[in-house]
Amino acid sequence: MKKLILGLLLGGAFLLNSCGENKNTDVVDSGTYQGIAEEVEVDEKEIYVRTADDKLVELYFTEETKLMTSDGQTTTFDALKENGKVEITVEKQGNKNVPVSVKILK
Repeated sequence: MKKLILGLLLGGAFLLNSCGENKNTDVVDSGTYQGIAEEVEVDEKEIYVRTADDKLVELYFTEETKLMTSDGQTTTFDALKENGKVEITVEKQGNKNVPVSVKILK
């Protein structure tokens, strides 16, 4: 009986974990792109940007990522807003994009 209950609990945990949102993101070539910040995850320092050519780019900020306002002033991550226009400069590293800089556009 204990094995049955344990099995059900583990199975339920696996099912709940696998039900999370699974975004189909794209890896783009190194370069600069403009788009919309569709999702901003402040706690994770992560954004999803929809580019002008309809690619969804997932970006995890690093200590080296520069975040700027439209006039080039340094700003903090919480200045990013969902559905806001951004210009991203990314470096393709293997199968992921690393943000070099993100500029919040007006």
